[in-house]
Amino acid sequence: MRRWPASLYLTCLLATSWAAPALAAPQSFNTALPVAQGEFLFREQFVLDQSGDDPSGANRDRTAWALVSVLGYGATPDLALFGVVPYVDKNLNLTQGGAKRERSARGLGDISLFGRYTVYRQDWPGRNLRIAPFAGLEFPTGEDDESDSLGRLPPSLQPGSGSWDPFGGVVLTYQTLDFQIDTQASYRANTEANSFAFGDVARLDGSLQYRLWPRELGGGVPGFLYGVLEANLVYQDKNQIGGSDDPNSGGLSLFILPGLQYVTKRWIIEAGVQVPAFQNLNGTALEKDYVLRAGFRLNF
Repeated sequence: MRRWPASLYLTCLLATSWAAPALAAPQSFNTALPVAQGEFLFREQFVLDQSGDDPSGANRDRTAWALVSVLGYGATPDLALFGVVPYVDKNLNLTQGGAKRERSARGLGDISLFGRYTVYRQDWPGRNLRIAPFAGLEFPTGEDDESDSLGRLPPSLQPGSGSWDPFGGVVLTYQTLDFQIDTQASYRANTEANSFAFGDVARLDGSLQYRLWPRELGGGVPGFLYGVLEANLVYQDKNQIGGSDDPNSGGLSLFILPGLQYVTKRWIIEAGVQVPAFQNLNGTALEKDYVLRAGFRLNF
């Protein structure tokens, strides 16, 4: 069973930001475009994570959704600070001893705080390049000891992890009048809590946002419609239980996300669906079916 915050990572950890006026940006990870000094941005995203390809024979079907609230602030022209607050709802159906079981939990998840600093910028007529490293920490604010009639819930169903988990990486953004390309490399170190540790996560992400409408730029247009195509290569180490590796956890996955964004000067609405192109998981780890993402962003 895979950890919800890890799949949420791209939404939680890597909250997308933009400078005023609003610009297209990735849906599943960060961008290097700055937040204007003294301005705030707010993002709300609904994430539905469905996993039901179960090689264990237990007919596991896991549905998890989250509402992820993000507030960012432009502290300086180069430094942006972010806080990420998820509310999660997780449900697992499975067969045990010939009987169908349902286990679930919901509540506040683990809050993350991180900063992103632009270390390189280059501007040309009609295009620009930004490179920005980021680093942060996820705090154990969510409940990690929830139980039901069958006993304590497994870690993958708990709203929180109980652990203090640092993360960091670097993101590059290249923007023109017609399209934008974002790439990111990141690493998350998941620490131990309650004699359990989720596997560390390494990611390589890429996104192309291409202006579909209007095809020709001109005055009087209220907004812009962008097509989005993203790829997420994710490697997760095996979980550890009592210091020993869990052979039915971790592995390598590649996801593809097609989506749409409608962009105006001060707000964006967006939607996309992540689907697995490749999953090579260990043992009987539950494979993902899809992840639906939809939301909006405001800057003020």
